[in-house]
Amino acid sequence: MKGVFITIEGPDGAGKTTQIQGVTAFLQEKNIPFLSTREPGGDAIGTKIRELLLDPANGDMTPKTEAFLYAADRAQHVEQVILPALRKGVWVICDRFVDSQLAYQGAGRQLGQEDFLLPLNKLATDGLEPDVTFLLLVEAEEGLARVTETRGDSPDRMEREKIEFHERVCDGYRALAAENPERIVTLNGRNPIEEIQREIRNRLKPFLEK
Repeated sequence: MKGVFITIEGPDGAGKTTQIQGVTAFLQEKNIPFLSTREPGGDAIGTKIRELLLDPANGDMTPKTEAFLYAADRAQHVEQVILPALRKGVWVICDRFVDSQLAYQGAGRQLGQEDFLLPLNKLATDGLEPDVTFLLLVEAEEGLARVTETRGDSPDRMEREKIEFHERVCDGYRALAAENPERIVTLNGRNPIEEIQREIRNRLKPFLEK
């Protein structure tokens, strides 16, 4: 038996955390075994990598170093957390996965996808892909305003990037959605929370039937 692999994506401030909570509540209602995890930081080693990546003190980190660290976290996460759960029939809900790297390092940092990030992530994931991805989209400026409202004056290293970077990230996500319409479900992050959650649950029903 194989579990269902669900990823939740979106730019900073899109509302991922709230919707993940809704998905986990839904699975609890249906008595489906699940694991909620995140990237970076899905296990003890990943947590240390996360600290390196998001610490504002590491502002001189190069784009390639950043990309390799995210991929290293993903390799650990897939092998030690995600695949073992899926093999047991557990549903996995992951806050960010490969799409985040393609949006943030590919589009945001303007690193090559075909010749760098895609081969790197194929190695890191052993070819694992989500069964379905829910992409929450808001404009970069609105997302960052939400982050400021929530986190106050303590944004992490990525959140501190200039608005132009975050706009490229949003554009990168839109391009990924256009390229992968069979997997990526795009949701308007400005819609009411309940409406977004209802759409997500409707999209998950076919997996329940299987």
